[in-house]
Amino acid sequence: MNRRLFLYAGAAVAAAAAGGYAYRSRQSSSTSSAPSDVPGASTADPVAALRTLSLPDLNGKPHRIDQWQGRPAVVNFWATWCAPCVKEMPELQSLQEKYPQIQFVGIGVDKVANMRQFLQKVPVSYPLLVMEAGAIDTLRTLGNPAGGLPFTLVFNADGSINRKILGQIQFDDLDRTLSTLTT
Repeated sequence: MNRRLFLYAGAAVAAAAAGGYAYRSRQSSSTSSAPSDVPGASTADPVAALRTLSLPDLNGKPHRIDQWQGRPAVVNFWATWCAPCVKEMPELQSLQEKYPQIQFVGIGVDKVANMRQFLQKVPVSYPLLVMEAGAIDTLRTLGNPAGGLPFTLVFNADGSINRKILGQIQFDDLDRTLSTLTT
């Protein structure tokens, strides 16, 4: 069963990478990779564009990542249809409980209805925001060339990126990183 899942995941990543390559090769001279609805967003700093991007929570209330600046943060891009994402959610919840001084935020690359239904099975106590259109392009500008999920960013308290994790987190590894942010 795990072997089959691994093969499907590998095929999905390969397809995403091929699609990304084809998409980029078809791009004309357009160089804008920052979300167009972010005032002052610059392609030179995609992290700043993410921090100021307004995303709705599951109730439609808008939030910006920079509202949590001043404290370390873990921002996890995920989807309900992504098996590794689903598997890591309880681990992220556990780490959030262990490190309450670190802000955890989940950004769902999914539909609100799917995310609400998922939370009935796998509840999390940290904020979940919704990013449907443009999510894959945003992931690419943040250093995830294939636009694959899950994708986790660990921010220092000053808003700079401490780590980028492509693929499922390893609990012990992320735990060690987070322990250094709280000392």
